[in-house]
Amino acid sequence: AHPPPHRMNVMRTAFHLAGLAVLTAAVAVPTQAQQRDWTRTAAATPDGGYLIGNPAAATKIVEYASYTCPHCAHFAAESKAGLQPLLRSGSTSIEYRQLVRDPLDLAAVIVARCGGASRFARISDAIFAGQGTWLGRGADFARTNRETLSKAEPGAQLRGLAEGAGLLAIGRAQGLTDADLGRCFADKAAIDRALLSTRAVPPEVKGTPAFFVNGRYTGAHDWAGLRPHLAAR
Repeated sequence: AHPPPHRMNVMRTAFHLAGLAVLTAAVAVPTQAQQRDWTRTAAATPDGGYLIGNPAAATKIVEYASYTCPHCAHFAAESKAGLQPLLRSGSTSIEYRQLVRDPLDLAAVIVARCGGASRFARISDAIFAGQGTWLGRGADFARTNRETLSKAEPGAQLRGLAEGAGLLAIGRAQGLTDADLGRCFADKAAIDRALLSTRAVPPEVKGTPAFFVNGRYTGAHDWAGLRPHLAAR
């Protein structure tokens, strides 16, 4: 039985010698196409997400997820062994679209996107891997510092929440500098782009994670449910 999707409460807010020697080289060296690792190809999408993999892949996955969703963290961990070879080969791509549920979720989104498309997947994985720690810390920090946070500007509120939760520490461990993080939390246009997918959620999506394959809603909420849709293709 599939676990239920993580229910959303979407926050309204204003993821690239001749002869033998030649023969030996021809046998030993794979072609350029065989060498390419498509998991290194990443780009921002018009819908505010980040696409990882071959843009011309025959199988295109779109995932809607929230960083504060436990089922999403579980999918990120359990899908890696099966999904990465598909992405690496170029047969499959995945577009990550965030559904922002609350301020802590938005703070995580800003950190994840702060390194741009090329570093998004790595930082995102680290955030999901650490969810069991930072989620509770963030909730406690928000509760005990509510008055102080409420007096700050929105960007400063989110950065303070991210610092208190330990999200900035995750970003720093992935190579982001304090200057990088400061710019990202102050960039209102970038934050608006990150919220595009939250503002245009398809009606089929009732919770997270949710998956579309080649434009069709799958109804899957975990790797076991999604895998048959990929195998069928």
